[in-house]
Amino acid sequence: MQTTIRDVVSFEGTGLHTGRPATLTLHPAGANTGIVFRRVDVIDGDNLLPAKWDQVIVSPLNTRLTNEAGLTVSTIEHLMAALSGTGVHNVLIDIDGPEVPIMDGSAAAFVRGIVEAGLTRHGAPLYAIEILRDVEVVEGEAFARLSPATSLQIEFGIDFTDAAIGHQEKTLNMANGTFVRELCDSRTFCRNSDVDAMRANGLALGGTLENAVVVDGDQVLSPGGLRHADEAVRHKMLDALGDLYTAGAPILGRYTGSRAGHAMTNRLLQALFADPTAWRMTRCDANIAARLPGVGVSKADLFAVA
Repeated sequence: MQTTIRDVVSFEGTGLHTGRPATLTLHPAGANTGIVFRRVDVIDGDNLLPAKWDQVIVSPLNTRLTNEAGLTVSTIEHLMAALSGTGVHNVLIDIDGPEVPIMDGSAAAFVRGIVEAGLTRHGAPLYAIEILRDVEVVEGEAFARLSPATSLQIEFGIDFTDAAIGHQEKTLNMANGTFVRELCDSRTFCRNSDVDAMRANGLALGGTLENAVVVDGDQVLSPGGLRHADEAVRHKMLDALGDLYTAGAPILGRYTGSRAGHAMTNRLLQALFADPTAWRMTRCDANIAARLPGVGVSKADLFAVA
């Protein structure tokens, strides 16, 4: 069955790229609402932004939604990953600015808030997007692929010249709370050499060593070092989960990414939905539902989170 959050939960923080403070409030929503953002700082005109793949503005550094009125909400991927990973299907998200707060650079704060608020089941059936055959997008050495599988699985590989990151690869089945225990506390990362360039282009204005892992060669500049030896690839998997949730429903399939980012995952969803032979909507019975991200998550899982 579909779910929503049981209680209202709020978060405050600063946008990673805009540097602007923002308040984010999650409200319970009815069945078949989906994930919808509402810009409460805008009172005239359409201020609703459904978190759907065809509302995404392509960006290499984050995932940004837009609507026909030209409003935007950016950096939604960590919150979307938290919603997917805790099994929330319907929620209305009030936000008083153009960017979701970055918190500590991971999805951990969002996960804690959602798990502590709890979930309520609707009577409406839940449908998942079942992948029927391979769909792939390629750009140079980077690619992203969706393949048939009985649950959502994510495989990712990255390569960086900085020795603090280097080559990393990881594969996880996202069923039964894996996201909460394995991925949600992994932070966004960047190279120190890229920081000045991003700020010169009006990005990362709210970035600090407290909300991102910054590396320089073989050195990790952020206080406390890494939370996981492979934190970088774990965060890329976190991003992929969040971006995949803009499909509008849970996915039953295997996502494989190599050097892929937000823009490529969105292109993959475009390719998927352009081919009606590659997918179908499947009603989730008890056996299928048990394999979805978020099923079985409890407060006990939070003890594994940084």
